[in-house]
Amino acid sequence: MNTVKILEIKKLTHDVKQYKVEKPSGFEFTPGQATEVAINKSEWKEEKRPFTFTSLPEDEHLEFVIKSYHDQDGVTNQLDHLKPGDELLIDDSWGAIHYKGTGVFIAGGAGITPFIAIIKSLKSKGKLDGNSLIFANKTQKDVILESYFRDNLAENFVSILDEEEASGHESGRVDEEFLKKHVSDFSQHFYVCGPDPMVKAISKTLEKLGAKPDAITFE
Repeated sequence: MNTVKILEIKKLTHDVKQYKVEKPSGFEFTPGQATEVAINKSEWKEEKRPFTFTSLPEDEHLEFVIKSYHDQDGVTNQLDHLKPGDELLIDDSWGAIHYKGTGVFIAGGAGITPFIAIIKSLKSKGKLDGNSLIFANKTQKDVILESYFRDNLAENFVSILDEEEASGHESGRVDEEFLKKHVSDFSQHFYVCGPDPMVKAISKTLEKLGAKPDAITFE
């Protein structure tokens, strides 16, 4: 495990923060990958949790976007109380989600995190065109980095809320009818990340609509 200092903490939504931390010398990862993170305090050192990198591999720092669950005294709740100068322990990088070609990213809630680094990376290389993002949340205040996605993906960004109706957002769930409306080509790549039941249901629906199983990447 590498010991790294927190450099900066920024609030993104009511329960999500962006943590900018030191990058160990020679540390490498691919956009979409994650690592095990623990808080460098005696009672929390062994409590490792997986979090996805949201920085670019070439950045001089590492970055994580983390949702805190305040209803339980777990790692994310503890992270929410940390300040710049506090330390984290991070392991080597790993993860199943990596970019294979132009396609549709479908995220539920905090499942957006692997796609943040991938979309940033595609933008930095001028390869974002043709990719689209469907982002499902409960309410508008839960939408992480909404303005970033709207600015960079324009009409290729679709936000859908299942507990609220709001201007500029679709209402409901990512079901068969919704996918037919928003996806014109089911032969492209699909990247799905979110709660398990959502990932399973969407993957099944995509296959039913003609997506090839090996073109669906999920975590």
